[in-house]
Amino acid sequence: MCRHLGYLGPAVSPAETVFDAPHSLLRQSYAPKDMRGGGTVNADGFGLAWYGENGDAVRYRRASPLWTDQDLPALARSVRAEAFVAAVRNGTTGMPVAEAACAPFTDGRWLFSHNGMVPGWPDSLAAIAGKLPVADLLTLPAPTDSAVLWALLAERLRAGERPEAAVGDLVTRVARAAPGARLNFLLTDGKVLVATAWTHALSVLHTEDAVLVASEPVDDEPGWEPVPDGHAVIARRATVDIIRIESGTDRGRSTP
Repeated sequence: MCRHLGYLGPAVSPAETVFDAPHSLLRQSYAPKDMRGGGTVNADGFGLAWYGENGDAVRYRRASPLWTDQDLPALARSVRAEAFVAAVRNGTTGMPVAEAACAPFTDGRWLFSHNGMVPGWPDSLAAIAGKLPVADLLTLPAPTDSAVLWALLAERLRAGERPEAAVGDLVTRVARAAPGARLNFLLTDGKVLVATAWTHALSVLHTEDAVLVASEPVDDEPGWEPVPDGHAVIARRATVDIIRIESGTDRGRSTP
């Protein structure tokens, strides 16, 4: 399955975690440590998105392996961002290998990545996706489970739902419709970051004024905490809460 990471905090270069760390996203793309559920390498594309000086989302994606790209390392080192999402893709059999299928997906300020798969696609999502406006279905960026999941989530966000509620409800609905679904989501608007651990690995590192979530820790620094399966990270700069998705109850950890 795919690997992804998200950052929220003081401005830093995305290159620190995407390329330079000992177990950076680049290294995870060809030498992941925890590919539960199958897969060995993440060679079907990548993406990086951050916020520009005017606050708009900026995105760079390609349908090739991250280690083959000659431009992104220098580009990432030229950027300093207070929030960003990066992902590498291991495409599911039968789904296209295309730039439009690569995370992060965007809608306004929202950035989204999905690490996982929906069994029985597309039939298993037909009933849920059938409630989307026809225009949304006709303009999906790619015919993939991740693109449909993003369309479902983006519609709820545009309607004003709290991101943690929208993410949690969508995960539970999809899990009921497609048992065995792997639904590690990562969502941010630059102010709040929501990430789920649902049958895939996820870890979180929280310092005094920053939070980093990643499929796998990018280094051996102390402070990394594995997120239990079935839980979500709700993070802002000053706080990190880990809640149980099924019940929405706090697991008891809140970092002031």
